Amino acid sequence: QVQLVESGGGLVQPGGSLRLSCAASGSIFSIYAMGWYRQAPGKQRELVAIISSGGNTNYRDSVKGRFTISRDNTKNTVYLQMNSLKPEDTAVYYCHAGGLVVGGTEFGSWGQGTQVTVSS
Repeated sequence: QVQLVESGGGLVQPGGSLRLSCAASGSIFSIYAMGWYRQAPGKQRELVAIISSGGNTNYRDSVKGRFTISRDNTKNTVYLQMNSLKPEDTAVYYCHAGGLVVGGTEFGSWGQGTQVTVSS
């Protein structure tokens, strides 16, 4: 009932920047937290950053000071600005959103993933 569509991935050189976007659509009543996760080959999916409906944020230590998560509640969209990218940031990035659909049922949805490759 709730779909998430990501965009903005790609190939970038070390030290470069990318901005990811994720738009939620469907029978949404409200969205609680929205977050970005990533999964590198052979590794488990890990939380990168999360933002509450009120704008409180939390980041994994390895991206603090380099990545910024933000959201536009009017557009049900979450962003991830990634600066000073490193090769170890290479992964498929997924967005996640949880909340309520119209009618009161809770949802938790994942995007399809977008590849970020940091390489010279």
